[in-house]
Amino acid sequence: MFSSMDSNISIYLTCIFSLLGAIVCVIIFAKKKNNEKESKKKLPPGDMGLPWIGETMKFYKAQRTNKLFEEFVQPRIQKYGKIFKTRLMGSPTVVVNGTDANQFFLLNEFKLVISSWSSSSVQLMGKDSIMEKQGEKHRILSGITASSLSCAGLEAMVPKICDSVESHLNKFWKNKQQISLYQMTKILTFTIVFECLLGINVEPQMLGIFERVLEGVFAPPIRVPGSKFSRAKKAREEIERVLIDIVREKKMEMEGGGAKEETLFSRMVAGMMREEIREEEVVDNVVLLVFAAHDTTSFAIAMTFRMLAHHPNCFSLLLQEHADILSNKRAGEYLTMEDTKKMKYTWQVVRESMRLFPPIFGSFRKAIADIEYEGFIIPKGWKVLWTTYATHYNEDYFPDHMAFDPSRFEEPIQPYVFLPFGGGPRMCAGYQLAKLNILIFIHFVVTRYNWSLQYPDEPITMDPLPFPSHGMPINIYPKKL
Repeated sequence: MFSSMDSNISIYLTCIFSLLGAIVCVIIFAKKKNNEKESKKKLPPGDMGLPWIGETMKFYKAQRTNKLFEEFVQPRIQKYGKIFKTRLMGSPTVVVNGTDANQFFLLNEFKLVISSWSSSSVQLMGKDSIMEKQGEKHRILSGITASSLSCAGLEAMVPKICDSVESHLNKFWKNKQQISLYQMTKILTFTIVFECLLGINVEPQMLGIFERVLEGVFAPPIRVPGSKFSRAKKAREEIERVLIDIVREKKMEMEGGGAKEETLFSRMVAGMMREEIREEEVVDNVVLLVFAAHDTTSFAIAMTFRMLAHHPNCFSLLLQEHADILSNKRAGEYLTMEDTKKMKYTWQVVRESMRLFPPIFGSFRKAIADIEYEGFIIPKGWKVLWTTYATHYNEDYFPDHMAFDPSRFEEPIQPYVFLPFGGGPRMCAGYQLAKLNILIFIHFVVTRYNWSLQYPDEPITMDPLPFPSHGMPINIYPKKL
């Protein structure tokens, strides 16, 4: 009996191992065929690194210390040229550099490439946000955003921003001798996005919840209790519950004729009522807008003040510009859009600061077809990464590129060279709002306070976006008005 059973087991195991062997052979054969197919394509030069991991750890290490270009991109450009292959976060990736590459890949959005974010980013920002939309749906959402950020919409927002800045300074700066500039500007820009752009009242605890979400956008998407992603996901769910209630309340108000389509939020809800977009899309796009607008703007402001502290001659020119504007205002009179247009030198200073310290390092795209570029083939499904540093730090475009020289921006800059807010169809929709936010904030601060940096050479860290590692503490001294 046992002998018969052993025999049956033996036959069964033999069949199983034979089947497994056949499967392995098929996989090896398919992989070999695929490799032969790939080898016929002229892939860019480069090193794919370790299996699956590739060069991810080297990439993250350089990014965390804000030396992505110097320690990761530039050495590979010197070794392989302006286009090279690697493997990042499990995906074969081609890194492209230069104006022509920026223009080619950013303008071919939806045609040859599509936006490509990590699984963590998509889950936390929202699969129904505009960053994940293509074609008609992207057009609808872009149109709703553009209508709120038109010239007339921005002009109407100037006094609101002034009021927010005034309230912020009275609440957080008054009677203080020291503040964390970066943290304070995050509070301010967060408030401006919610109250001026969206028309939603900010609850005190909301910023902290959004901050917890941001911490997990590049973390491994594994929901283990206590992990960054798990905490971020929990915070995202909390935000979603709050926003769903706000969306439904606004919808009821608008159905009752009690609200007009004046803010971006009300325009999105109106689009939902017309069945152009869904409730989930309203919520996800509110979340994305908040993240896209407040962290990058806060960093740009912080770096502008850093560079002004390092270059007193530039600060003197900037201060004179604002003193001239202030001299033509009555006591307590707010700025106008025309006043912001007079801040030409200030905007040169801000742009030069963003050139040296870009708020974004670049972005990933995914090839939706085989792409022939510069004599190479980028296979369908591969990622493409362009970086701001490749042009911002290029001597061909900006001689003596590490020197701070706002006069570089006296004349128009060649397209696709200066890209602190991206470019093409996915260029940051809030770019003009960020500009107003920065200019108005600078005006209020430099005309009301003297200030100094506590740590003039404070290191810049990235996790996941760049920020001054100590929060940029500054000493402040009110001026006599």
